[in-house]
Amino acid sequence: MASTAEMFAKNVSFSAFSKAEDLKKRIIFSLLVLIVYRLGTYIPLPGVDPQAVQKFISQNSGGILGILEMFSGGAIARMTIFALSIMPYISSSIIVQLMTTVSPQLEALKKEGGAGKKKINQYTRYGTVLLASIQAFGIAVGLEKIGASMDPGFLFRFSTIVSLTGGTLFIMWLGEQITSRGIGNGTSLIIYSGIVANLPQALIKTFEMGRQQILSTGMLITIVVGVVLVFAYVVLMERAQRRIPIQYPKRQTAMNMPATSQSTHLPLKLNSAGVIPPIFASSLLLLPQTIVGFAGGSDPDSILGGIAKFLSHGHPIYMLLYAGLIIFFSFFYTALVFDPKETAENLRKSGSYIPGVRPGQSTADYFDFVLTRLTVVGALYLVSICLIPELILSRVSLPFFLGGTSLLIVVSVTMDTISQVQSHLMAHQYQGLMKKAQKKKR
Repeated sequence: MASTAEMFAKNVSFSAFSKAEDLKKRIIFSLLVLIVYRLGTYIPLPGVDPQAVQKFISQNSGGILGILEMFSGGAIARMTIFALSIMPYISSSIIVQLMTTVSPQLEALKKEGGAGKKKINQYTRYGTVLLASIQAFGIAVGLEKIGASMDPGFLFRFSTIVSLTGGTLFIMWLGEQITSRGIGNGTSLIIYSGIVANLPQALIKTFEMGRQQILSTGMLITIVVGVVLVFAYVVLMERAQRRIPIQYPKRQTAMNMPATSQSTHLPLKLNSAGVIPPIFASSLLLLPQTIVGFAGGSDPDSILGGIAKFLSHGHPIYMLLYAGLIIFFSFFYTALVFDPKETAENLRKSGSYIPGVRPGQSTADYFDFVLTRLTVVGALYLVSICLIPELILSRVSLPFFLGGTSLLIVVSVTMDTISQVQSHLMAHQYQGLMKKAQKKKR
């Protein structure tokens, strides 16, 4: 059954959108910021030979560079100042979230409200600078090793570290501006724009392979139908949620009127971890191939060469490890974003309870039981959405942009952004109703 918000959203018309001036300003601001980001992905890194980089990327597109290329929107292949994209900031955010569950000081900051959150965000920015600097140093050394540096040495490394770290911090600032003054989550939209910008090129490449008879007509039709089915499957599973009923204490409404109790529900998403598990799992598994590529060795008899062979696309060991890591990170990240004990304690303090469940530890155990079952289903869903495209990638050389992770990000961010647009429209309509009611009273 559709919720009140969903029923209200269906009645939103284009005329209501045209009257929502604040929403239009937010959308225009978000688009302008994304345009600035896309322009930055074409500013070249100083002292780098672009042809040598292009050659190396084409030879090692199956490794972790393929994922970074997908998230950076082509900035890696062009080796621009935005080559690191937003990934250091995401990694720093996850590390800080993990530390809040381990460190009592950070956990206390988390409970302080706005001031504590501001402090944690500052630590996240410091972590971003550190991770970006380390990754930039690795890229500088790698560029010198593959012969892509025009003037190797200390000055080249220093300028590369400063340029790449500064580019990452600027992207982080752009994402924060979108989140606060635009529409949607800024970090997600930046990754989304990079993937969408390369989707047309990926589709053209796929159809070109069909024209050249590299892909048969039947395989091409299967790919197109499969992508459509994956979109529908992701939409269905991302909207799925378990609604836990919550009963609020009775309140006196007026004199001589009986006290009434209010009931609502706590929605728990089927996939609470989002796209984090596939990203981390694929990054870990493709790391050996990248190391082999930078080392310049492809000998299958060597240790790294043997590992890279077993972790290649479509290999049974790769598929099993990929599925196992997705399941592990699904449980791991879900445990970070949702604390059953804290939620149960907040309900107990407010006097709320779950019908048929005692407040306190019993409520926490109930949340843990429900969340575990949801995470099992959500992890299997992520495994299926990522392994099916992997089976196709092992047979045909399709771009990363048509993989399960990229399609999952595109659908998830699109749904989240549309949901926020609908929320702003609903708020605008409610404001209009309140103004009309006030005029009638006058």
